Amino acid sequence: MKKIEAIIRPERLTETIKGLKRIGITGFTVSQVVGRGKQKDTQGVYRGKNYQVTLHPKVKMEIVLSDYLVESTIQSIITSAQSGEDGDGKIYVYPILEAYNIRTGTIDFDIEDLAKGEG
Repeated sequence: MKKIEAIIRPERLTETIKGLKRIGITGFTVSQVVGRGKQKDTQGVYRGKNYQVTLHPKVKMEIVLSDYLVESTIQSIITSAQSGEDGDGKIYVYPILEAYNIRTGTIDFDIEDLAKGEG
């Protein structure tokens, strides 16, 4: 099993979810985050005063799935989230040592049920 963590632009979230659904991935977690990378700072105005935005709003998607689904999931995220400009984000892949089903209290040896919409 692997965990894919994708940091993407918030405006690309809907298209990314559609892309994942097209390949049968329906289980994931989404969080609103802020971060800093190569994307340039921007200027903002609040109550008539200028300020510099150094942390940019992003969305973090976390997906745990079977090893054989990793490559197609990564390609789907890249295709859906890519704008071609700085700040498109990053994808990280981590090994998962164990997963537990809270409802049953048992170890999930295979997470494929997420791709089928079960669990």
